[in-house]
Amino acid sequence: MSGNRRKAVLVSAAIVGGAMLMTACQGTDSNSNSGAAQAPPPAAPAGTAATSSGSATTGGNQGSNQGGGQDTAGKDSTGKSSTGKSSGGQGTTAGTGAAGDNDTIGKCRTDDLNITAMDNTIGGDADRSVAVTMKNIGHNCTMSGFAGVDLQTNAGPLSAKRIGAPAEPFILKSNTSVSFGITYPTNDTGGSGVRITGLLVTPPGETKTITLQWPGAATLPVTDGAGSGVKVGPIGSAGQGG
Repeated sequence: MSGNRRKAVLVSAAIVGGAMLMTACQGTDSNSNSGAAQAPPPAAPAGTAATSSGSATTGGNQGSNQGGGQDTAGKDSTGKSSTGKSSGGQGTTAGTGAAGDNDTIGKCRTDDLNITAMDNTIGGDADRSVAVTMKNIGHNCTMSGFAGVDLQTNAGPLSAKRIGAPAEPFILKSNTSVSFGITYPTNDTGGSGVRITGLLVTPPGETKTITLQWPGAATLPVTDGAGSGVKVGPIGSAGQGG
């Protein structure tokens, strides 16, 4: 009886030991498989498009932003500076000072001048005088030299003789005036003399003439052909005759 019990105990111990050995083996296999599953996958090559990590996308965006960064740092898409310092811009603003403008001002035209004449005789002068004034009613213009002057008379036209140095070129600004003088001899001969009927004025460099009423004495003395004695001074010589 005791022998059989001993055998039964040994058999039971063997069965239990076998079961424990199998359980240990299964645990080992499970741990091995778990470790293999938890191992990280091989790292993908950096910057490949196939990766799902954000580094490649971020790198692409950084490259795009850097390329556009030059456009936002003072240049437009054509590569020109946003300050406008292109050759065309400089050409628009450079060389437009007052000196440059003066070079392009045209000469004074008859149609842009309001021309008047008045007696300018001063008591005690040997000769009489008339002052002719030209007012610029147009844009700024240039003038120089002498005006053309002729007297209309009952004996025919008389041209005034130019005396003095020609006026240097100058700018006659809009709404400003300049004058010159005409001198002529007094008719003290006691005769009727030469009757003056009008005054013809041609601005310097122009061909269009303005006819004015003569504001001076009515007659000139009759001469012997040596000249009328009518003289005109340069522009700016009003009342001086030169």
